[in-house]
Amino acid sequence: MEVKAVRQPRAMRVVLARGELQVDVTRCSIEPESLFGFAERRNPKRAFLFVSRVLGRHIPTRPSAISASFDALASKIPVDLPGPVLVLGMAETAVGLGAGVHRALSRTRPDTAYLVSTRHPLGSELFARFEEEHSHASAHLLHLPQDQVTRGLMLNARSLVLVDDEASTGKTFINLLAALRDAGLGKVERVVTATLTDWSDNAVQKTLGNMASSISLLEGRYRFIENPDAPLPAMPAVGRVAQGDWPLAADKDWGRLGVREDCDTLAPSLTVNRGERILVVGTGEFVWRPFLLAERLEKAGAEVHFSSTTRSPIAPGHAIDHALSFSDNYGLGIPNFLYNVAPDQFDRVLICSETPAAAVDVTLIQALNAEVIVDGE
Repeated sequence: MEVKAVRQPRAMRVVLARGELQVDVTRCSIEPESLFGFAERRNPKRAFLFVSRVLGRHIPTRPSAISASFDALASKIPVDLPGPVLVLGMAETAVGLGAGVHRALSRTRPDTAYLVSTRHPLGSELFARFEEEHSHASAHLLHLPQDQVTRGLMLNARSLVLVDDEASTGKTFINLLAALRDAGLGKVERVVTATLTDWSDNAVQKTLGNMASSISLLEGRYRFIENPDAPLPAMPAVGRVAQGDWPLAADKDWGRLGVREDCDTLAPSLTVNRGERILVVGTGEFVWRPFLLAERLEKAGAEVHFSSTTRSPIAPGHAIDHALSFSDNYGLGIPNFLYNVAPDQFDRVLICSETPAAAVDVTLIQALNAEVIVDGE
């Protein structure tokens, strides 16, 4: 990743079917064009999307570049945060980003725990629920950790690091903080919001005052000029928060019930050839262990890219060159998507799942001639 400070505001614009998005970049650590692109949501609530080029969600990305973005963001976290520190990642897009920030932070801060929000109830005790109002799937759940040490770190947290891929208005963070306070997380003294791109104009700080600060790889402002004559898109029904036909096992979970350390346990005996072009695909919220696998294969000499399936409906065009649609692997009966991956683009495609192989849609497997790797098998 090229690191280059922007000394003068940079104007960017894109014309979408429903209007024009105007962006002013005021500060960044990475060239804006290397950090994100634009796309159009199939969502009547919000027309536009900032598509990260360093996240490995909608655009396949080398694990080393993704890891560098984790470390670059974590390096901005204030060193004087009082502990324990609870890092919270937002489902589904920032599950891996939050884990990467936690990994980097935990190298120097052993008093940290990581927890992700989820749209998948595990059947265990919930701690809080909050809303991401503009999202295609607005409800988020937070489970209470079952491990007593991790639970203690969470309930006694004096600092929060809230991680998302981008902040548009800051409302999701504000909603989350209100839910945590209402649930009894009462010892928090400092709050840090951590995003790749921040368009929120210090909204969280304006709400919380001096206890809050924000870090990001890019800051700016945007304005969307809507075309009132443009028809609203039909959004697929992707907002379900429920246990599907393939319920998740709490004893195999990573992240939703809180963790304190990394576990690179997926396909430990898998071998690759040097120079082999490999795509590792995470599924939905199951991205961290697949990412660790991708990172390991890249270090072994393969040409690896990492990406993930998502329930986010996006129209082709702009940063989205190609889209595959298929059924979700949790048995919820909702469509999932994989973007910017074309058949025969890679020598080998590995689809990683926390549900049984039979749950992965054969349409996706056949389209990519893929292998399925199941966690715990």
